Amino acid sequence: MKKKTFFYFDDVIWLFRDLTRKPLDSIFDHFYLKVFKEAHEKYGFKVQMNVFYRTDYFYGTDDFTLAEMTDRYKDEFRANSDWLRFGYHSRQEFPDYPLINITYDDMVKDFTMIKNEVVRFAGEECFSNVVCSHWRPISKEGCRALADNGIVLINCTGGDTRELEEGKDTLPYGHSPRVLQNRQPETKLFTRITLDKAISTSVCAYNHLTQKQLDETNTTFKAIYNDEVGVYFKQLLTHGTCVNLSILSEMEEEYKKLLPCQFASFGGHEQYFYPDYYAYQENHGEKLLKGCQIMHDAGFEFIFADDMLKLQ
Repeated sequence: MKKKTFFYFDDVIWLFRDLTRKPLDSIFDHFYLKVFKEAHEKYGFKVQMNVFYRTDYFYGTDDFTLAEMTDRYKDEFRANSDWLRFGYHSRQEFPDYPLINITYDDMVKDFTMIKNEVVRFAGEECFSNVVCSHWRPISKEGCRALADNGIVLINCTGGDTRELEEGKDTLPYGHSPRVLQNRQPETKLFTRITLDKAISTSVCAYNHLTQKQLDETNTTFKAIYNDEVGVYFKQLLTHGTCVNLSILSEMEEEYKKLLPCQFASFGGHEQYFYPDYYAYQENHGEKLLKGCQIMHDAGFEFIFADDMLKLQ
């Protein structure tokens, strides 16, 4: 069977603001989507873009929400739904870990708010039934709410855990108060495998795999079905591969660890494409194309994450 790869892109909201405020003849005239279309045409690339409902005050008070997004491009989005889809991410970028202790009702409200708008301006076929949530951790009730609303697979964390009390004071960015508010019993600490060393000590919630489960699933088509909430769990970032953390000149070597995999997945973030973002990467699009080329040339076929479930 041919090897498969899945790509997701997080924190998507500025694209919709631009398309609404500066109308274009085609969505692919926008500099952001133009790169993705090039990747699709050259390498058969497919992508799930994970969506915020609103812009964040961190960037100023020029608010924009999905409710303002124009529907003038709906037919074009629908025509490209075979390779371009959108999924739920979070209400907005901050605070970190927005779903770690979320209640059932709040999860339903957040999820349906985003889904209804995406369906309105892009069509039902463009909305994914896979959730890659912001920072990943979701409470048990949050996972149950997503499953009850049609989600079949949830991205998750993985690895050995320890109780929060054993090291909550070592969490970065002031994360400790955030995870204590409305704390759920499944909220714990774990060591996050990432190129970003600042967040190696991290927190997890209900959508978390043990190290044994992670070892069994991370490079294969296998996902773990959770009977209690009725949804599959899988870590969808193989070996921590994230475009904005990659160095272009080192990508050939970095991606070697993906090539033996039956299934590999990698990610990225919208804001690194934008020149007015404080951490703008001028070569972000080039890195995206390079990653796609490496996977394509190694014989991988791009799929959506829920397609993987049919291969188990």
